[in-house]
Amino acid sequence: MPTFAIRRAEEKDVAKILFFINGIAEYEKMTDEVVVTEQALKEWLFEKKIAEVLFAVEDGEEVGFALFFPNFSTFLGRGGLYLEDLYVMPEYRGKGHGKALFQRLAEIAVERNYGRIEWRCLNWNEPSVEFYYSLGAVALDEWTTFRLSGNGITDLAKGAKSATP
Repeated sequence: MPTFAIRRAEEKDVAKILFFINGIAEYEKMTDEVVVTEQALKEWLFEKKIAEVLFAVEDGEEVGFALFFPNFSTFLGRGGLYLEDLYVMPEYRGKGHGKALFQRLAEIAVERNYGRIEWRCLNWNEPSVEFYYSLGAVALDEWTTFRLSGNGITDLAKGAKSATP
C-alpha cells in the first residue's frame, strides 16, 4: 500500500518546483509562456518568501504541488490564501493527492485565520472544475480577470497608454 504525505518545499527543491510548473504549463497548453528559471524561483520563493509551495508525496516521490501566497480582502478585513497553481502528475490523479493538497491549504487558512481561499481555473478544464465543485467551491462567474504585464506595466508606469491589450 502506498504511503502519502504533504510536505513543504525547501530551497533544494527548486528544480522539482520548475518541473511541476512546466507540467501544468504543458497541461494548460501554455508552455510558450514559461520563462521562470530555477534562480528566479530561489530568489522569489526562498529569499523574498513571496509565495510557498507544498508537495504531494507518494512513497517518497513528489507527485504533485501547490503554489500559494497570501492576499487580503477589504470586505472581510482579513487575509486570504490565493492558490496560483495546483498540479498532480497525470498518472497519480484520482488517488486523493489533489484533495490532500487542498485539505492542507484549508488547514493553513484556518491556522492563519484567513477568510477565504481563491484560485482561477481555465473554463475548458472540466475535470478540474468538477473536482473543485466536489470540494464545495463556488465559481465566481460574475467576475472578469484582468492582467497588466510586460510593456503594459512599463508603459503605465511611464504614464503612457499601452498599445497592446
